[in-house]
Order: sequence, then structure tokens, then C-alpha cells
Amino acid sequence: MFTVYIYVLDTLADWELGYVTAELNSRRFFKKDVPEVSVKTVAISTEPVKTMGGLTIVPDCTISEIAVSEKSVLLLPGANTWDDPRHSIIIKKAGELFSAGALVCAICGATVALANAGLLDQRPHTSNGAGYLEMVSPCYKGQKFFVDAPSVANRNLITASSTGGLLWAKQIIERLDVFQRNTLEAWYAYFSTGEAQYFFTLMQTLA
Repeated sequence: MFTVYIYVLDTLADWELGYVTAELNSRRFFKKDVPEVSVKTVAISTEPVKTMGGLTIVPDCTISEIAVSEKSVLLLPGANTWDDPRHSIIIKKAGELFSAGALVCAICGATVALANAGLLDQRPHTSNGAGYLEMVSPCYKGQKFFVDAPSVANRNLITASSTGGLLWAKQIIERLDVFQRNTLEAWYAYFSTGEAQYFFTLMQTLA
């Protein structure tokens, strides 16, 4: 069983998580006989947080409850509050998860938090455009590993820009191997182009 931990914090960028959390939680396009995937929100405490869109989320668990295992997945969304020192706890946990072979996925502002901790210095990654991490992270030393793309998957790290949420979701789903290959390709084609032919192809892969 995979456990997907979604870190929630005030000003969380709602849209960046939408594609991946909806598919992992609903299982609507999962292939048959996929092991259970548990989706949990996690935060510094169980106090409610308010997203950028004004939604209130009550976390399921706290950081101390994250299982450090290769079957764990950590999703780190963008937010305007990553510079709060309190979030260093989840970045420390991200380092522990890396070491355990777990999948760590960061998008937008969360990539800055990883860069500040040196976790991008030796791994292919992306963020909000070339030069962005140098501008906001004085500690960043991963320039030669930067890839100018909406989302970059490399072993157990998947990073994305603020506009890369759909590709980020595709790469996470692919890494977890919960969709059939043709289902995933049709799903991505439909949501990235809006062309009806891919919707019908998607439905046919589930027949």
C-alpha cells in the first residue's frame, strides 16, 4: 500500500494539486488489482489551514506521523508562506524520505524550500523558470542540474513549475504505476488538449 502525504499550509495553491489528488483519491481510472493508495493531508499541527482559494483544510495527521518508507509519497504544493521557518520540519522529513527511497514531489514555491536545504544540488529538477532559484535561494548550488521544463521526473524526485501541475500529475501517476499505460497517455492528451477524441479513447481503455 502506498501512502500519499499531502503537506498543507496556509496559502496553499489549490490548483497545483488538483489533478493528482483527484485521481489518486478517486481511483476512477486505476487499473485492476492496484494495491490500496491512502491519501492523507499532513501539517505542522491538526489546526485548520486556509488555502489560497479560501478553502479550509483540517489536516489528517501531523509530520511526526509520516511513515519513513519507500512506500510513502510526499507532495509539497506551492504557497506564499514557505519562508516561514516552521516549515523546515517538513523539509527535514523530505530529506529522510529521499534517503529511504520514497517519492518526493514538489511544485512551485516548494522547490525553493528544497533548494534552500540543498536537496536539489545533485538532482535533475525544475522550478519557475531558469534563474528563479538563484534569485530566491542564496544557498542554491544546483544550476547544472536545472532542466527548463514544466515538470521533471528523476528517480524519486519530481519537481514542477507553477504551470506544470498537469504534467507533474502525469509523472507522479506514472511513477506509482496505478494507470495502464494507454489510459495515462489518453488521460494526459485529453486534459492537455481538450480534444474530445482523447476522452473517448480514455473511456475505451477502461472497457
